Amino acid sequence: MKRRYEGFAVGIDLGTTYSCVGVWQDQHRRVEIIHNDQGNKTTPSFVAFTENQRLIGDTALNQASANPDNTVFDAKRLIGRKFSDPVVQNDVMLWPFKVIAGVNDNPMIVVKYKGQEKKLSAEEISSMVLTKMRESAEAYLEAPVKNAVITVPAYFNDAQRKATIDAGTIAGLNVMRIINEPTAAALAYGLDKRIDCVGERNIFVFDLGGGTFDVSLLTIKDKVFRVRATAGNTHLGGADFDNRMVDYFVEEFKRKNKVDIRGNSRALRRLRNACEKAKRTLSYAVVTTMEIDGLFQGIDFHSSITRAKFEEINMNLFEECIKTVDRCLNDAKMDKSSVDDAVLVGGSSRIPKVQQLLQDFFKGKELCKSINPDEAVAYGAAVQAALLSEGIKNVPNLVLLDVTPLSLGWGLIRDRMSVVIPKNTAIPVKETKEYVTVKDNQPGLLIKVYEGERTRASDNHCLGCFTLSGLPSVPRGHPYNVCFAIDENGILTVSAEEKTTGNKSKITITNDKGRLSSKAIQRMIEEAAIYNDDDKKFLRKANAMNALDDYVYKIRNALQKEGINPKLCLQENEKINSAITKATNLLGDSNQQGELDVIEDYVKELESIFEDIMGKIG
Repeated sequence: MKRRYEGFAVGIDLGTTYSCVGVWQDQHRRVEIIHNDQGNKTTPSFVAFTENQRLIGDTALNQASANPDNTVFDAKRLIGRKFSDPVVQNDVMLWPFKVIAGVNDNPMIVVKYKGQEKKLSAEEISSMVLTKMRESAEAYLEAPVKNAVITVPAYFNDAQRKATIDAGTIAGLNVMRIINEPTAAALAYGLDKRIDCVGERNIFVFDLGGGTFDVSLLTIKDKVFRVRATAGNTHLGGADFDNRMVDYFVEEFKRKNKVDIRGNSRALRRLRNACEKAKRTLSYAVVTTMEIDGLFQGIDFHSSITRAKFEEINMNLFEECIKTVDRCLNDAKMDKSSVDDAVLVGGSSRIPKVQQLLQDFFKGKELCKSINPDEAVAYGAAVQAALLSEGIKNVPNLVLLDVTPLSLGWGLIRDRMSVVIPKNTAIPVKETKEYVTVKDNQPGLLIKVYEGERTRASDNHCLGCFTLSGLPSVPRGHPYNVCFAIDENGILTVSAEEKTTGNKSKITITNDKGRLSSKAIQRMIEEAAIYNDDDKKFLRKANAMNALDDYVYKIRNALQKEGINPKLCLQENEKINSAITKATNLLGDSNQQGELDVIEDYVKELESIFEDIMGKIG
């Protein structure tokens, strides 16, 4: 029986470049995508650190060019990975912020905050973005939000999924479920467009976002959403198209001006912002211009790029997307002609060449653009959250059957991979296989758990290992069972049992391969509270400074009114002038670090002086 959760539950699309949050509105029988404090329904997945404060979302993005070394983005590309991973090493060369190897080869992001060096994990950065989404939801709902369904790319491995759950825990969220992004998008599309379809309908979801690419093939029948196959690349998206443009214009700038800007993070950030804007423009225009004043060493940069050139420098990436589409259909053993709807999701799916290649692949079939590609994933996650929540009455009674994206098994003798659960198996699932000992009087055996599609076990990703000991002293060929079980979040438990003795051993893949320990999570939760307190203190101080400035302005205006000075004695005039001088000093740049209590107390003093003056005027 499914566990039901009390209280508000939201769906969060934790994106590489932008994030989004939605909630099911039971009274209106629909999902509401929640706007942030800037009025936007998507929030940049950016976190910035300055001498005075921490910034998240739009405010972090807006100052990225001026503070590139301490503005963190693309944290999703690091989450659940090792620093030595070639993918991480390639990204590190492109980012302006510093990334180093931490404990157990976990990547650590290095920033400066309030004059001190801070080392943060990808989970911590992601938790800050999740906190921002939770706070937006709480402001909209006017109530605390503790429960959430969070989406991940379909091709996220076991470590990446668990790291995402850790990020949610640090953000103060109970992660009810992790679901795949294209599956969530299919829920949104099916609920909005196909919930009452007659018979069976095959839906292909093409999800090309800012940093990841996923495709899924689903079948909808009688309100049952069954994932047939999934494929993708957790390191392909809009950011890679931006990188190609940046490289193109860096070379152009070097050719024209004989200087290389690669070593200047501020210039690169400004160029990257311009490239992202140009990419968006080329989705509806055939040419766009770029003008950046004083890009490097006072040199202005003026250039243009056509849609054809943009397509040329990214064509192999676009073609890789189509190869992934073909692979997904092959895995599902379905012909492209059997696909009823091809649905576009993710901001990068707006690129005309991508749409053309996909339409050509499906032999001219019209692509479905009827759902918002930026909001569809959060929409579907919010539906799933409602299905898991207590007291929701009007959400359609949908059934979601997802699949595992990679094969799971363990390594046999001579490094052979024995697959227990093949990829694209519906989850939750539990599979048991019988094996036999390979040596006489074998006392025990080491079970190393892997995920991947390679024949050689060591070529796959090792998730963990455990030992089954206490085997009876018998000739080789003695049987034992190995059981793999995956829950609804895609979390794996592996167990082994020798029946004659009853000896058992098992492992739930938790802290072995990169997941944070419970102690580390608790430390990060405490640090998150400190960051939150610092943010509130900064806002409180900024408000106090504004109030102080406001009272100085009001008092000066009041003193300029005709007839007020004669009503004030010399002692009062001196008191007022002294108060204004002190307030001006507190407002000066050299006193920005003044104690909050001192500033707030002085605001009250000025308030009293102002009321006294107004009383004299009256």
